[in-house]
Amino acid sequence: MSNSPQQSLVFPCGKVMKNRFMLAPMTNTQSHEDGTLSDHEYKWLTMRAKGGFGLTMTCASHVQANGKGFPGQLGIFSDKHMEGHQRLAAEIKAHDSLAVVQLHHAGMRSPENLIEGKPVSASNINKHNARGLSLEEIHQLREDFISAAIRAQQSGYDGVEVHGAHGYILSQFLSAEINSRTDDYGGSLENRARLLFEISNGIRQACGSGFLLGVRLSPERFGMKLQEVQTVCQRFIDEGQIDFLDISLWDSFKQPEEAAHQHKSLLKHFTDLDYKNVKLTVAGNIRTGNDVKKILEAQVDFVSIGRAAILHHDFPKRVLANPDFEPISTPVSESYLYHEGLSDSFVTYMKRWDGFVAE
Repeated sequence: MSNSPQQSLVFPCGKVMKNRFMLAPMTNTQSHEDGTLSDHEYKWLTMRAKGGFGLTMTCASHVQANGKGFPGQLGIFSDKHMEGHQRLAAEIKAHDSLAVVQLHHAGMRSPENLIEGKPVSASNINKHNARGLSLEEIHQLREDFISAAIRAQQSGYDGVEVHGAHGYILSQFLSAEINSRTDDYGGSLENRARLLFEISNGIRQACGSGFLLGVRLSPERFGMKLQEVQTVCQRFIDEGQIDFLDISLWDSFKQPEEAAHQHKSLLKHFTDLDYKNVKLTVAGNIRTGNDVKKILEAQVDFVSIGRAAILHHDFPKRVLANPDFEPISTPVSESYLYHEGLSDSFVTYMKRWDGFVAE
């Protein structure tokens, strides 16, 4: 039986999502440099909650000061951030949208001009001028992820997502190409995944069974191997500690990069797993009402919308009203994007996307 976009979804923790649309966590460079929430970021996110998203996820929010990945990043590494998070969570929930923070540490991908000292990673990475964490620092990182989740819960969020994708620190540990450690956090896949599981299980223990908990993974790039990522997904499913897996595919309709796995689509490699009670969402190139329908028909529980949500704050409402809805074609004007709740800095950031903002 396929899922329809207007159906509600009950997560294992008991939280209910009113429809099948999630706002993908998106870098928007709109908050203050100390990590506190700005009015711009507040406006951008709450407009999407008003626009009908059943789950509104923040941008990647760093759990340590030295894990900052981009300018104007919303932080959650200190209690000074909680006032903004309380305000944000309350307003998202006021529109019957689940409020979720994405917990993040950029690791070797932290730009040196944004942090003190060298970037850190699983191992020394000369290309990024990054140094490997000591065992003590790994344990501190784990505790800081868990503390950030507790902060999110105390701020009123419904849940958190642990960012284990896109070459950030947890996928640096997962990657056999990047991680050359010889202790309990390196070598075998079990060791390379250890930190990810210690963090997610620690959050579940600290925040309780009623707190929404997701994990984001990406199966390609940054030394990720499709089969290893599937193995990690299956373990998450079997252990039953998380509510959902968020698989970032870059393009939900493409073939895998690895030749050995090209007998079926990248998406099918993940929908073929037996999810038991765990829910699945995917992100990547889901742009039209028809795309939403195709992904939900492929046994995905809910869709993560990025680009189309930038173009239309009310994308879910539009698709529910018209299943064939197609977003405005790009490039769009700066004034159009301001009207959709983007600030100057976010519009400037979007200019990096080829052909998105009109010259």
